[in-house]
Amino acid sequence: MKRGLAILNIYFEVFRKYHFLLQDLVARDFKLKYRRSILGFLWSILNPLLMMLVITAVFSNMFKSDIQYFPVYYLCGYLIFNFVVEATNGALTSIVQSGYLIKKVYIPKYIFPLEKTTFALVNVVFSFAAVLLVILITKMPIQPTILLIPIPVFYAFVFSTGLGLILASCNTFFRDTGHLYSVWTTAWMYLTPLFYPLESIPESIQKFIFYNPLYYFVTLLRELVIEGRMPDPAMHLTCICFSLLFLLVGLFIFKRSQDRFILYI
Repeated sequence: MKRGLAILNIYFEVFRKYHFLLQDLVARDFKLKYRRSILGFLWSILNPLLMMLVITAVFSNMFKSDIQYFPVYYLCGYLIFNFVVEATNGALTSIVQSGYLIKKVYIPKYIFPLEKTTFALVNVVFSFAAVLLVILITKMPIQPTILLIPIPVFYAFVFSTGLGLILASCNTFFRDTGHLYSVWTTAWMYLTPLFYPLESIPESIQKFIFYNPLYYFVTLLRELVIEGRMPDPAMHLTCICFSLLFLLVGLFIFKRSQDRFILYI
């Protein structure tokens, strides 16, 4: 643990020198994503809304007796899940795609996966406007705890950064990582209660869901937005443990591997 914290401190000191580069890269990706798009960044709001309409039309009748305010319930889960998947997918290919820069000038290599997770964070911040809009449409009471939304989002960001560092390292040496990860994210979606209540599945499967970090991030967000109550400290502790564990492991693996990246990009 001490070694992991020492590595974290080294990365933080380097980050202070290159945070302007991170900002420029995020701005570049933002412009590229919405270039020649008429609606531009509004798609960050429209996309989750359209997904919510489709899923609600399909599943709301199935679970209407079990889930109150189903559109908000689904949207909270979808935004966290989509944020993590977008962040980690971007981080996965970040080193390979930035090979031309890494070969020319010295840039701390972890900046590239961090930029992808930060870019996904910016997108999800805009997307939460969709949650507020759906709350108003469904006439769900607005809970004061909605102001604490940044807490589960921050947990998910730290987790995504750690997982992204691991994936970026693996994909640099083993290019099939992306294909394998796409299969995993499909299974991951069904193992995360996005559009179904946890109680609706057999207990034999529930125990696997309890090992899923996204279950805790999503549950925490729903408790803040829908139920309007502060989750118990055990929930926060679980989220913190998952986030820090993946971040420290990701930093350790990335630091051990980064000197050999130049041979594979």
